[in-house]
Amino acid sequence: MDKILVSIISAIILFFAYGIFENMTKKDSKSKRVECQEKSVTFESIYFPKKVSLAKDLLLSDNYIIKSEINYSVFMSSVLKEFYDTKKADSILKKNIPKEKTVKSDKKVLIDYYILENDKKDKNKKGTKSNFFAGYLVFEFILDKKIVYKIQTDYMNEDGSDIENRMKCVLESFLSIKGE
Repeated sequence: MDKILVSIISAIILFFAYGIFENMTKKDSKSKRVECQEKSVTFESIYFPKKVSLAKDLLLSDNYIIKSEINYSVFMSSVLKEFYDTKKADSILKKNIPKEKTVKSDKKVLIDYYILENDKKDKNKKGTKSNFFAGYLVFEFILDKKIVYKIQTDYMNEDGSDIENRMKCVLESFLSIKGE
């Protein structure tokens, strides 16, 4: 009888110890992998970890294609339109992509991104919190027609003066992923 009681108590202790350990090591869904992600609201997803290394190598060796778009506000007059167009945004992005490798390949990683200006007069907004940021950037890194990595990050200045820093953060976030 004593052995059964000791076994039950041991099982209960192990159960609680495991639960506490799991809770302590669980990643917070709002925790950020890279320090620059703390500067504004940022969401990211890694869809194909096995393709990350190749996508990064292609990016760092100038084997990429850029597809870009800017969605200016419609219901209020656009401030961003005075400062940014896709040509300028692409130029800023290219300037910030490090050239660190030489990889001979017919493959190219597609950087498909858009910048959305927050339209504060849009009546379909979810709430007042959506008026705190000036807009956001969404980047997809695509290899072999599959999204490898996707990130969305807010920019705060209506003139887009912080867009370059957000682009740098996107690149830093992508390049910091540990590939498989």
